[in-house]
Amino acid sequence: MSAPYQVLLYYFYNHFPDPEGYREGHIELCNRLQLRGRILVGTEGINGTVSGSPKNCAAYQDYMNNHPLTKGMEWKVDEVNAHQFPKLSIKVREEIVPLGLKDEDFSPRDITGEYLNPTLWQEMMKGDDTIIIDARNQYEWELGHFDGALLPEVESFRELVDWVRERKENFQGKKVMTYCTGGIRCEKFSGFLKKEGLEDVYQLHGGIVTYGKDEQTKGAGWKGSCYVFDERIKVPVNHTHTAEVISSCIHCDSQSERYLNCEWSPCNARHFCCEACEKKSHGYCGDACYEAYMGSFASSALTE
Repeated sequence: MSAPYQVLLYYFYNHFPDPEGYREGHIELCNRLQLRGRILVGTEGINGTVSGSPKNCAAYQDYMNNHPLTKGMEWKVDEVNAHQFPKLSIKVREEIVPLGLKDEDFSPRDITGEYLNPTLWQEMMKGDDTIIIDARNQYEWELGHFDGALLPEVESFRELVDWVRERKENFQGKKVMTYCTGGIRCEKFSGFLKKEGLEDVYQLHGGIVTYGKDEQTKGAGWKGSCYVFDERIKVPVNHTHTAEVISSCIHCDSQSERYLNCEWSPCNARHFCCEACEKKSHGYCGDACYEAYMGSFASSALTE
């Protein structure tokens, strides 16, 4: 029996001549189909993830597959038990994945890394002449990543530009492999690597999500879980006996994949916290944030 809802993850690089006009029409379409999610539209393309009933998700896919701007788009589909987003958000952005290159910007339709399917990716990972770069943010790879990957300590995608330029001499003469959640960031990041002078650049086609669904590889070589940008927070990738949890509670160091945001709003730091420690810590990432909150509470009480 199929689940009552689906999550669709997709992207497509193409020239959108009127992003604002497309956005308005797309809002009407998604509302009519009762879809919820986050969609970004720009002159370089579209990037989205939505949830809805299987019937309405199929109607949405049919519309997009037949639209001249998005015909040929690939989809990642997960079955879920409920909507995974509280509302619909469709925004126009200058970049659908912000690498921040400005005058140096380019389209992945013109230059990008060579695609590797999951089987080829798994084989190439074993090579001595390969370097694997995680193209995601730190809070994502802390939950899970490929074994042996370089893990840039960055808080945003655009920080990878300086990270690469400071190290690219170390990558010369190597096969450089890169991956991300669904593939969209790698389209841009792998192209950037090539523009920086690296020749053998490869990307995991379809991203981690596709790798985790592949029946041949079964997600082997992945440690932890994959961070996703909906209410599930994480999805499994490795479906072999080697699967393991690699993240731990910030308070007691026990294994935990529960992500919380610090209750002290000026901090709001994402951190792993087990259920027991959430109760003890009241949701704060540390004593400093709890004391700051109590101090601000006391100060406001004195001024009343």
